[in-house]
Parts: sequence; C-alpha cells; structure tokens
Amino acid sequence: MTVSDTGIAEGRVEANGVDFAYLEAGSGPLALCLHGFPDTAWGWRHLLPELAAAGFHAVAPFMRGYAPTSVAADGRYQTGVLALDALALHEALGGEADAVIIGHDWGAMATYGAAGHEPDRWRRVVAASVPPMEIAGALLFEYENLRERFWYQFFFCNPISDLVVPLNDLAFIDRLWADWSPGYEATADIELVKASLRDPANIAASLLYYRHTLGGLDNDPALVDIQAKTFSAPPGPTLYLHGTGDGCMPCPDLAAATAAFGGEGSKVVLVENAGHFLQYEQPAVVNRHIVDFVTG
Repeated sequence: MTVSDTGIAEGRVEANGVDFAYLEAGSGPLALCLHGFPDTAWGWRHLLPELAAAGFHAVAPFMRGYAPTSVAADGRYQTGVLALDALALHEALGGEADAVIIGHDWGAMATYGAAGHEPDRWRRVVAASVPPMEIAGALLFEYENLRERFWYQFFFCNPISDLVVPLNDLAFIDRLWADWSPGYEATADIELVKASLRDPANIAASLLYYRHTLGGLDNDPALVDIQAKTFSAPPGPTLYLHGTGDGCMPCPDLAAATAAFGGEGSKVVLVENAGHFLQYEQPAVVNRHIVDFVTG
C-alpha cells in the first residue's frame, strides 16, 4: 500500500472474479463508497478521511472496468452485476451487519441493488444523483428530457460512440462534466478520470455499462432479483442527495422523492449550488450530511 498526503491508502482485493483496486482510510465498520461515470474512486477523496475520523473503514473501489481495477473477465457490466460486486466487496473487506454503503450515479444503482437484495448487510444506505426508477422513470420519458439531457444514453448504446468518445484525449468527458456540473472548474478532477479510462479497453468497459443495462443483455435467472432491485429504493434507512443544478438528471420533486424512500429514518436532501458531481462541488455540505446520517 502507498499512503498519500491525504492519509488515503491504496490497496487491491479480489471480489466476484475481478481484481479491484481501491482507496481506503480508517478502521472500524466498513463504509463502501461506489463511483459512477465518468468518475473514479478519487471522487470520494474528500469523504474518505471524514468517514475515517467518524470511526469507519472507508473504502472506495475503482469499479469494474476502471483502471487500475481489471477489465471484467466475464464481460458483464449491467447494474445487477455491479450490485453483486458490492456484496462481494463487503465480504472480501470483512464487512459485517454494521456496514454502510454509499453510491453516486451508477454507484447509486449498484447501491440500490446491493441494499435491496441483501439488506441485512447494511445498517445505512446513501445514494446520490440518480434516484430510483419510481422517480427517474417519470423524468426519463419526458420528451424535453430525452432531447436535452438523456440523449447520451442512447448514443452510448450505439457502437459509433466507441470512435467518438476517445477523440482528442477524451474531450467528450470534458463536455459532459461541463454540462452536468455547470460552472465547476473540473480540470484536475477530469484528468484523474481520463487516467482511468484512456486505455481503449477501459473506455469500452465504461460504455458497456449503458449497453448491458439499457439493452437487457443478460437474462441470467440468477440476476433477475438483484437486477430488479437496482431500479428500486432499498427498504432500509436511506439518505438521498441531489444537486439542485444537476445538468444530467433533473432535480426530482422533493415530496415524490421523500415518498419513494419510505424506509423508516430515510431522508432526502437537495444540495444547493451543486450539479451532478455534488461530492466534488460541495464536499463540506455533502460530507456533513453523509457522516451525520451514517453515524446516526
């Protein structure tokens, strides 16, 4: 392991057939932090030390397909498999029933699946920027949102995106961040993302998340329940965070979101002056909400 100036260490672990690289800080109950696209484990660098100070073993893996984690040998990237990864990481990292799970974007969907499929593993659940389908579904099927926001999902399902996204040193990612978190200076953060995705195998894997989930690639009966759970709010206490200026996913109606997260003790927070990557843009606010919730 190599310890950085932030007190964050790097490690590796085998889980669900994947060699995961991860960042970690602290000791105690497991706090598993899952990133989305286009992002990496470094997106949690502000949160990991705060969780460690609160008494957790905070771990942020680079998700399957994101270097330095291996490209998945089984070639699968749908949300049900991401949720299985989270459950396997819980076991490989020594998690117990007092563990908490935190997910952003695709990591949020993996979080819903892991917490919904095996709720007894997780004492608290946190998700951000992608609400469950009972909320997101109403947004996904509106013409204006399809035209202005969600076009990229369909574009990524087309093989031509394999040619377009890598052009000019992944300039497509710069544009997505600018649209999704408008006004945020993300140059240094995006460089860390590009370092994880520059290899053609890695950028291809990140696009397969969309094709395998939206395209319904895998009809494996063993995945039916956990795949379905990735689209639903988990049953236990859940904190949901969403930036009011999110340019990727429209800000959900607060009343509807609160009703969807019906587990006792659940809470929905709209973060002001933040877009899609709210954990970068407003780390003090986001960290406070998360730490207060998982220690409650």
